[in-house]
Amino acid sequence: MGEDRPGLINALSRTIFDCGCSLQDSYVTVFGQECVAMLLVHGNWNTLAKLETQLQHAEEELGVSLIVRRTGPHKVSADAMPYNVEVIAIEQPGIVYQLSGFFTSRNINIEELSTRSYPAPHTGSPMFSLNFTIGIPASFHVALLREEFLDFCDELNLDAVMEPAKP
Repeated sequence: MGEDRPGLINALSRTIFDCGCSLQDSYVTVFGQECVAMLLVHGNWNTLAKLETQLQHAEEELGVSLIVRRTGPHKVSADAMPYNVEVIAIEQPGIVYQLSGFFTSRNINIEELSTRSYPAPHTGSPMFSLNFTIGIPASFHVALLREEFLDFCDELNLDAVMEPAKP
């Protein structure tokens, strides 16, 4: 994370490349005036060790804050069906908390989440959109879950859609 400016992602990706690693997965966005990046880097043990050392230098040179963690491959549940959920509403406190609670109480994992606040066209009312991907266990009756979810959203005055994720 660091102050947003041209060349920041180029410098980080160059460091990754120079160490013999490759960028496997990434998410980069700007929050306020800060550039925030999550990068999953692939390499063998010695190229990753070299990268960890170089990133300490890059942190100082680029004026960024870096958190480095080693991880393993994502474990995809063989019996989970991926579904996309989209919710749009007038902005109000607790939307993420309430929606995540709905799925957590059913032991359904939220695998990806993004939110955005924006003014409504014409009126300027503060709006909130939420998109996430969930993994629904195959043992669930999806039509019943969707009905419960949409009823839950209606009670909160949220417009929602839940549909299978497209590959």
